[in-house]
Amino acid sequence: MPLIKVQTSVLSPDPAQVETLLKVLSSSLASHLGKPESYVMTAFEADVPMTFGGTTDPVCYVEIKSVGTMGSAKTRAMSQEFCSQLETALGVPKNRTYIEFADAPGAMWGWNGGTFG
Repeated sequence: MPLIKVQTSVLSPDPAQVETLLKVLSSSLASHLGKPESYVMTAFEADVPMTFGGTTDPVCYVEIKSVGTMGSAKTRAMSQEFCSQLETALGVPKNRTYIEFADAPGAMWGWNGGTFG
């Protein structure tokens, strides 16, 4: 049920680097949320036309969604860690990354022909 989706303006690294990044993000998200990694989904989209602050310098937009309440302590910790991971992996400065956190009610999250609520 947790999801982390990364969109970035940078060109895609080679497939092995993308796979490594997705696995790192998956493990980190499961750890932060205390949920089994078997439920975590990751997505990566590169070379997206984007601007931030009126420039086309490298930028990232990240969506993190989960059933339940993340709370401010968790979102602060995740923002710090994921911004650092993306800066290392993609070269996008932390101050050019936005992260949207969204708590979803279980009834609004479908899986396996049902929902979590």
